[in-house]
Amino acid sequence: MKSWGNAVCKNGANEDAIPQRAEGGRRSPAFGDYRPQFYYDGHDWDARHIYPDVKQANPGDTVRAFLGFLSPAEHLGKIYPDMTFEIREGARTVGRGRVTRIIELEESAIRSNQKNP
Repeated sequence: MKSWGNAVCKNGANEDAIPQRAEGGRRSPAFGDYRPQFYYDGHDWDARHIYPDVKQANPGDTVRAFLGFLSPAEHLGKIYPDMTFEIREGARTVGRGRVTRIIELEESAIRSNQKNP
């Protein structure tokens, strides 16, 4: 599988591999603010992807991205370095990834809980 992304999350850092169209991946590039689902443990979670080093991430490319969970508190204690996950658009898996590090997840969860008690 050719890789499409190496992602670094705002709430964690990830390395994503997304296949080309012929391998079942996306048909077009993804741009900053791409919002696929981050799938692990049988659940889909919304995560915003931002690509700091490129304007677009093409199928088959390897890129770095920052991911931010829309519900960070739900992930406390559940994501960890070297954990694998899928990147999905609806029910279709368009890539796979591996968490490389966690960044500000706990702080994001606290801020989110203060806004939505």
